[in-house]
Amino acid sequence: MSLSGAPALAAMLHLSAHEALSGVFGSVSLASWIFLLVPQLIENYKQGSADGISLAFLAVWFIGDITNLVGALWAGLVPTVTALAVYFCFADLILISQCLYYNFINSRKTRRPSARSTQTMDSAEQPLLGRRDSNIGLPGSHRRRSSARSHRESINRTDSLASIVEEETGGREWIKNSLSILGVVAVGTAGWAIAWKTGIWKPTPLSDDAGTTEVALGAQILGYASAVCYLGARIPQIIKNQREKSCEGLSLLFFILSLLGNATYGAGIIFHSVERDYFLTNLPWLIGSLGTMVEDATIFVQFRMYGDNSPSAVV
Repeated sequence: MSLSGAPALAAMLHLSAHEALSGVFGSVSLASWIFLLVPQLIENYKQGSADGISLAFLAVWFIGDITNLVGALWAGLVPTVTALAVYFCFADLILISQCLYYNFINSRKTRRPSARSTQTMDSAEQPLLGRRDSNIGLPGSHRRRSSARSHRESINRTDSLASIVEEETGGREWIKNSLSILGVVAVGTAGWAIAWKTGIWKPTPLSDDAGTTEVALGAQILGYASAVCYLGARIPQIIKNQREKSCEGLSLLFFILSLLGNATYGAGIIFHSVERDYFLTNLPWLIGSLGTMVEDATIFVQFRMYGDNSPSAVV
């Protein structure tokens, strides 16, 4: 081995626990955000619609990701943070494009049947009323009433079976979500271990250059702007869920991965260093990531409250 590789080997052998945890948390966060959109994209595809998710939520989130990227580059944050910021922007564009596509297609489909239904409603209404009135007192009407009662009983039995199926679906959903979380954590941890062993990942030394304070001021302004966007992005979604009393069309795993990504994102920054200057530099990113966890918890409560309207919402 050449002498030039000795310092790198020494750094690998003397990796501190804080540096290792910072790398692991950052890698798990990266894995969470990589897989974040997949559940919601699949949910939209299965539903053939994006009505469940608020476009205002996605738009404000996208603005926050743009300011987050510029601020992270300006502040010279750890490479994991910058890589996440770049990926956020691409991921947002994919989900927004899918939502706009489904909204456009479904709006065209709904306009056509509504126009035809208004034309046929007037011609069909009067004969139906006449036939309904003519049934009064005719022979066989009692049989029709008893048939209606049996039909209602059949509907009640069907509803009972549907509730049983829904409970089973909720159990499978819980298992799927748990396995998905464990898989993401395993992938993130393994990815960091491979990157560390191969020398791709190395602990980022803290910079004591006094000139960085002047640059960090503008980066902090952008960081706080992104934090405000992140904190405000979920409000339209929360209001939409409350107004419609439903979380149908939303993927629960989407928000679970968001919670995991935000938690490990903030932990990766904190474990990198607890020095005052470094902490203050990263404070807006910590507010943006950890603060949204409270709003994610609010959406989890809505999933629980309105779970009857969406089988996939059962936890």
